[in-house]
Amino acid sequence: MKETTTSLNVGWNWDHSYARLSDKLYHLQQPTAVQAPQLGVLNEPLAAQLGLQAEALASEQGIAVLSGNKLAEGSEPLAQAYAGHQFGHFTMLGDGRALLLGEHLTPNGERVDIQLKGSGRTPYSRGGDGRAALGPMLREYIISEALHGLGIPTTRSLAVVETGENVQREKAQPGAVLTRVAASHLRVGTFQYAANWGGADVLQQLVEYAIKRHYSEHAEADNQALALLRAVIHNQAKLIASWQHVGFIHGVMNTDNMTISGESIDFGPCAFMNKYDPATVFSSIDTGGRYAYGNQPQIAAWNLARFAEALLPVIDPDSSRAVELAQQEISQFSALYKHHWLAGMRAKLGLANEAAEDEALIFELLEMMQEAGADYTNTFRGLTLQDESLAVQQHHNWTAWQERWLKRRAEQQATEEEAVQLMRRSNPSIIPRNHQVEKVLALAVEQGDYEPLEQFVEALRQPYAYASEQLAYVDPPDEKMDCGYVTYCGT
Repeated sequence: MKETTTSLNVGWNWDHSYARLSDKLYHLQQPTAVQAPQLGVLNEPLAAQLGLQAEALASEQGIAVLSGNKLAEGSEPLAQAYAGHQFGHFTMLGDGRALLLGEHLTPNGERVDIQLKGSGRTPYSRGGDGRAALGPMLREYIISEALHGLGIPTTRSLAVVETGENVQREKAQPGAVLTRVAASHLRVGTFQYAANWGGADVLQQLVEYAIKRHYSEHAEADNQALALLRAVIHNQAKLIASWQHVGFIHGVMNTDNMTISGESIDFGPCAFMNKYDPATVFSSIDTGGRYAYGNQPQIAAWNLARFAEALLPVIDPDSSRAVELAQQEISQFSALYKHHWLAGMRAKLGLANEAAEDEALIFELLEMMQEAGADYTNTFRGLTLQDESLAVQQHHNWTAWQERWLKRRAEQQATEEEAVQLMRRSNPSIIPRNHQVEKVLALAVEQGDYEPLEQFVEALRQPYAYASEQLAYVDPPDEKMDCGYVTYCGT
């Protein structure tokens, strides 16, 4: 048994509801100690939100817990089992380099998972070393905080601790352990695992657990499995639409990376689009473009169909009836997604109500942006600021489109000032541009200089502020870097 810390007043308030489920769903496991833990970054705003003492977390004992060298009193680590369709191919997976320390109950009664990522090998490691490199863990910290600032549901990073050890990837890289905070780590793949290796009883137990934890309003539903499916479909439709609104490309939308809570999770080969192009892919492993920006809604629907398949045994004992009920729910996704996407795109154009011509107006703008090679974020930023030097304004259809857009805005009840404020709330001034991410990562990893990274993250926390100090992060990369940029799975 690993030594625990008892004198440290961090504010942990542990519970272990997941560990009270069937032991087929997890493996009790201790973190593997690291050589020389040193704090890289600590997310103090998140710590305060969780009711944790940042000063205690940054102490020697606090860092020992965040590195896995010691356990906080009351923590009971476990590795979760799950499966997943990876690029369409089904396989058994699980936490191969992560451990759930437990669930922390915040002062306002919220229940969140506290997980160490990079904490050593588990029975699900499949030959991996169970470790993580510093660069990818810092990248997750940056991207998750950026998504949170954009108002998009996401897991978050509480801390990144350097281990003092190297991990071997393409080359030796400094190692790290990331502390991830999530509404839960329940995934579509968790249910796929239960359906394939747990049996109907375990699957039903998991359904009831997910309802109680995330969708308690459906606790009295006659068919809880169907209610869960419906709720997850609704949340994922909103989530994917919100990704599309800001040009976020997840990069690896496997079913094990789709949460039941509706949070974004796992930030390996993710990136934000510069020039608008639905075919944009940055992931080094997505050579066929399966998870390209424009494919994300369809992939989400595909993943949800796999979720429905996993739930079939507990939707209805009559398999034909179960399929019929599940298909009825899945068929709703496209309309739900379109509703949320159109609502967000209207807001980006300052349209406060609905009109029949809106969809055509939006698609015509996107088509012009693609043909003009226009930057996605800066086009909408420029429209918000009434910038007259945008690339899309050189398109031969621009004047006609602009006249229709302004006429449409003039016909709505919202005032011009209200329309502009709606645009400012909907169009970020900055995003984590790939070249800026790489710049601050290099300084942190290679030189130990975290200040530029912290300044960058602080700016990303308020992307709608349109503050002057954010101007340093507004410009897209040069053509050469944008064309050749790739991201990698954070192994």
